[in-house]
Amino acid sequence: MVQSFVQAVIRAASSGNAVRDRGRVTLTITLSRYISRHFMTAVTAAWVALSLLVAMFDFLELLRRSASKPDATFALVCEIAALRIPFIMIQILPFAVLLGGLLCFWRLTRTSELIVARAAGVSAWEFLTVPTLCALLSGAFATAGLSPLSSAMLAKAEALETTYLRTGGGPLALNGGQLWLRQSDRELYPRGVAIIHASGVALRDEQLTTGPVSVFRLDDNDHLLSRIEASNAWLADKHWEFKNARTIRPDQLPDAPKEIRLPTDLTVTRVQDSFASPDTLSVWVLPDFIALLERSGFSSVRHRLHYHSLLALPLFCATMALVAAGFSMRPTRRGGVAKMIGGGVSMGFILFVISKVAEEFGQSGALPVTLAAWAPAGAGLMLAVALLLHTEDG
Repeated sequence: MVQSFVQAVIRAASSGNAVRDRGRVTLTITLSRYISRHFMTAVTAAWVALSLLVAMFDFLELLRRSASKPDATFALVCEIAALRIPFIMIQILPFAVLLGGLLCFWRLTRTSELIVARAAGVSAWEFLTVPTLCALLSGAFATAGLSPLSSAMLAKAEALETTYLRTGGGPLALNGGQLWLRQSDRELYPRGVAIIHASGVALRDEQLTTGPVSVFRLDDNDHLLSRIEASNAWLADKHWEFKNARTIRPDQLPDAPKEIRLPTDLTVTRVQDSFASPDTLSVWVLPDFIALLERSGFSSVRHRLHYHSLLALPLFCATMALVAAGFSMRPTRRGGVAKMIGGGVSMGFILFVISKVAEEFGQSGALPVTLAAWAPAGAGLMLAVALLLHTEDG
C-alpha cells in the first residue's frame, strides 16, 4: 500500500510539473506574440514618420537647388524626391527600430506589463527573442526586397538629377577626360590582360566613344606582348572597335593602320555603373559586378563595402532592438523617461558615428572592407547584450 501511494504521489507531481511547464511555454509564446505585435506597430509607425520627415527635408533641398535651373520644374523635383524615398527608408530603418523599440518597451514597462511577466517567471531573454527576430527579419526584408527597388529608383533619380540639377557631366565626366581600365584578353593564351588608356571619353547616343587610345596587351606574367595605338575607339556590343589602329610588337616594325576588334565583358552601362554610386546597384547584382570590376581594373572597394553593409543591415537592426530594450525596460521614476530616451538615442547616434567612421576607414583602405562593414553592428550587439545582462542579472 505504501509503495503504491508513493508511486501515485510521484506520478501526480510529475503530471503537475508537466502542466506547469506547458502553461509556462504557453505564457511565453502568448507574451512574445503580444510584445512583438506592439513592437512592430511602433517600429512601422516610427519608420514611416522618420522617412517622411527626412524625405521632406530632401525635397526642400532639391527645391533650393532647382531655383536657379529653369528646366527643373516643380513636377520634376517631386518626381526625383519620390524616387529617392525607398533609399531613404533603407537608411533610416535601424533608427526606426531603435525609436520604435524605445517607445514600445517603455510603454509596456510603464503599464507594469513587463514587470508582471517577470513576476510570472518569464525572463527578458525569453520575451525579447521574438521582437529581436522581427527586427532581424525587417532588416532582411530591406536588404533582399527593398534594395532592388531602391537601387532602380535611385538610379533613375540620379539620372534626372544629373541632367537637370547638376552642372557636371555625370559619372563619365572623368578626371581630365581620361579612362584607365584593365580587362581579360581572351585572344591571348593561356591567360592575357589588356590595359586600355583612352582620352576624350564621351557618351553619345548610348555609345561610349574615345579620342586617342593605347592598349597594352600582357601575358599572365605581365610581360608586354604588343601595343595598339589608335586614333579613336568606341565600345560596341561585347567588343572594342579601334579605328586607324597600329599594332606594335617588340623588335618589329609597326603594322599598317587598320580596324581592330578586341573582345570585352564591358558594356556602356557597366562602365557608367563603375563610376556611379554603389547605392544604384541591387544587392543581387553586386557580387557579379564586383567580380567584373576587379577583372576590368576598376576599384571595387566602394561596391564591396556597400554590399557588406547591406548584408550587415539585419544584424544592425537586431542590435538596435536590443539597445532599445536595455534602455527602456527599467522602471522609470522622476525624470527617468527623458533620461531613458536620451540614453537610447545617444547610443544610436554613437553607433551611427562609429559606422560612418569605419566606412571612411574602409574606403581609404585602412581597414578591411568586411571589418569596416560588420564591426559597428558587432560592437553594438555586444554593448546591448552587456547592458541587458546588467539590467536583468544585476
